[in-house]
Amino acid sequence: MTPAVRPFKNQKFLNLKNECVKGGRLFEDPEFPASDESLSYSNAPPHSIQWKRPGELCNDPYLFVEGISHHDLHQGELGNCWFVAACSCLALHQALWKQVIPNWKKQEWDIKRPHKYAGIFHFQFWCLGDWVDVVIDDRLPSIDGNLIYCHSNVKNEFWCALLEKAYAKLWGAYESLDGGSTADAIADFTGAVIESIDLTDEKYSVNVAAQTRLFEQLLQVHRRGGLICCHLKAPSYHDREKVTPLGLVKGHAYSVTDIKKVALGEKTLCFGKTTKLFMVRMRNPWGKREWRGAWNDESEDWNKVSKSEKGKLGLTVRNDGEFWMTFEDWCKNFSNADICHVINTSLFSIKYKTWEKGETHGKWTQNADPLLNRSGGCFNNKSTFFQNPQYIFEIRKEEDEVLVSLQQEDQRIHRKSGKGHNFIIGFEIFKVEQNREYRIHKLQGQERVASSIYRNLRSIFLRKVLKKGRYVIIPTTFHLGITCDFILRIFTDVTSNFRELLLDKPSMTCWNMLWGYPKGVTQVSIRSVEGVNQQGVTEGSKIYVFMKCEHKIVTSQVNPNGTNTLFDMKAVFYRRSINKPIAVQIWRSKLMCDQFLGQVLLAASPNDPQEEQALQLYNKDDREAEEMPGWVNVKVVSSNDLLEL
Repeated sequence: MTPAVRPFKNQKFLNLKNECVKGGRLFEDPEFPASDESLSYSNAPPHSIQWKRPGELCNDPYLFVEGISHHDLHQGELGNCWFVAACSCLALHQALWKQVIPNWKKQEWDIKRPHKYAGIFHFQFWCLGDWVDVVIDDRLPSIDGNLIYCHSNVKNEFWCALLEKAYAKLWGAYESLDGGSTADAIADFTGAVIESIDLTDEKYSVNVAAQTRLFEQLLQVHRRGGLICCHLKAPSYHDREKVTPLGLVKGHAYSVTDIKKVALGEKTLCFGKTTKLFMVRMRNPWGKREWRGAWNDESEDWNKVSKSEKGKLGLTVRNDGEFWMTFEDWCKNFSNADICHVINTSLFSIKYKTWEKGETHGKWTQNADPLLNRSGGCFNNKSTFFQNPQYIFEIRKEEDEVLVSLQQEDQRIHRKSGKGHNFIIGFEIFKVEQNREYRIHKLQGQERVASSIYRNLRSIFLRKVLKKGRYVIIPTTFHLGITCDFILRIFTDVTSNFRELLLDKPSMTCWNMLWGYPKGVTQVSIRSVEGVNQQGVTEGSKIYVFMKCEHKIVTSQVNPNGTNTLFDMKAVFYRRSINKPIAVQIWRSKLMCDQFLGQVLLAASPNDPQEEQALQLYNKDDREAEEMPGWVNVKVVSSNDLLEL
């Protein structure tokens, strides 16, 4: 399904184009004028720039000449190799660039109907969960009849120059594109989920097993239409764009254009199997300067590969910025990689795995009232951490791989005011009571099961296998008191019922006036049940726990592990009648009728001990109740303050 698109600055492409065609004039964009203010906001441009339309730069302009290709692009004078690398990745996937360049055939120059040309184009970008349509005119910055920024290697092809202008307009000026992240640009082109990998810190250069796992992961991502980019970190600002002895540029973005297992030697009828070498194909956005190590374009290593295999790889011996290298050398020579997952959520897809997505737009906001504040900082800020936004989700399988992506609002738009730097962000995941419906206020009884990295990146990603249960994810800025929009996405195999926790405690309703409002809150944790085997319960018996508090009932999943059973079960109850005990019953699941194995009654007073206790099972609710074999290990925490848990 085509996503809904919002017009940027309320400029609607068709309306503007029709007005220009009827008026017989070419479009001039008042929102991004052909002037110095669209080029730079810090200093005057160093050259005398002329804004030229494509028809003034060549005789027969086109969006695409012989189709779109990752070979089309050259960086120009702007320091945006990261953007050009992202365009190279985009050009590899038709379904993706057609979203960014919508209805391109209708935007293409029509030599049969030149009067229909209005000098107006539009491009679409994914901005914090929404697709935005950006309209531009076709006046491009040039010097002596040549484009000074991103351009094609064919003089009359203009798709990349026009795309760059639309992207510059989105972020305020061309200067806003001077320095950035390839992964961020790819996310803006596709809505991809970004997974950042530090190849140096995670020792991929020396760990062969980790190398193999990473290669298989990247190969799968590439086959599924994902995009991959990388760079070699510069130790200092002065080292940027310095070239290593092996030909790689420090502080420079590269795009991965192919990943292959390359067969070495000729395949024969007698010996069908050949050795496979893990290899990646890279592209330098400069369109020149290549890898000079093993397996470079002119290396004799290629004599080990058959002519047919070379043909499949499209090997060329020319300085076009594209080169092959072994995956081992890739891990040794690059410091960081970004995997851009284009995650399939379509119910109609049968080729790739379909994920269930939960998504929310949120905001970190300040407020003097602790119950209304939503900018409490990271976990280090113990007193304010739980004031952050909170989101709950469920894992309904015994285990499920969960992908979590937190993306903050892009700050580049604020560079004109001297700001524009990403905030340090991250998130924490807690396993909570299986019936929790209200916000967490204290760490009491909550299990912290996962923590993301905290970095000043636009996107933070975590992949984690979680067990069945209910979880709360808390996205945060590192420092408290920061205001910023964000989008939080979670992908699971089965629908997770992902939603925000908005209420701090039960609401006051007309039913409360009839039945009474809760006077206290109790958390009950069941760790294990032991010693129930004297009632004919054998190994493999299916045991479960049943909790009842007033009219609320919580039941654990059935545990088949026999007489001594771990449960790790928690429930929270908001109690109207503090004097009524909470019943914890142990049952054996049977085909016809479940068997009662005993119970304990918990007074759950705020003054009771909060340590874990082993409580004997009984068979009745009254004082004459008889002991039954077995006991339950339970921890109870109660408070008269509904905001204590």
